[in-house]
Amino acid sequence: MNVGDQVSDFELTDENGQRRSLSTMLGSGPVVLFFYPIASSGGCTQEACHFRDLAADFATVGAQPVGISPDSVDKQRKFASEQSLGFPLLSDEGGAVAKELGAWRRLIPIHTKRLTFIIGEDRRIMEIIKGEMQFDRHADEALRILKEHRAAA
Repeated sequence: MNVGDQVSDFELTDENGQRRSLSTMLGSGPVVLFFYPIASSGGCTQEACHFRDLAADFATVGAQPVGISPDSVDKQRKFASEQSLGFPLLSDEGGAVAKELGAWRRLIPIHTKRLTFIIGEDRRIMEIIKGEMQFDRHADEALRILKEHRAAA
């Protein structure tokens, strides 16, 4: 997927067992969909907590962070609870959504790449943020891009 491409609507289960669709989440503004490899690992915890710490800033620009990994609902629930994340964590067991968006690796045990997609209400990709070892960069860049987009509108 590339900037400007439209993301197909999908539905996955969140950390509370609730089914969530992309189109419903986009009803309240852009979604910052960040893929992370393993719930509760050091880098993924740092990344998710940075999104948590910037929650008020994301709300100010009308956007919602949403984490997604191949972990089970139970692992997502534990991760969200331990870190008091406050935003949805989606379970993409099997990697169907990761594969569609190009965030899936086939040849190594950690299947999901660290990628962030800023998705507008029209389901078009506004920006893609990459960086496997830059855990804070994803939230910072997403926020910067959303502020610029809002200022230009």
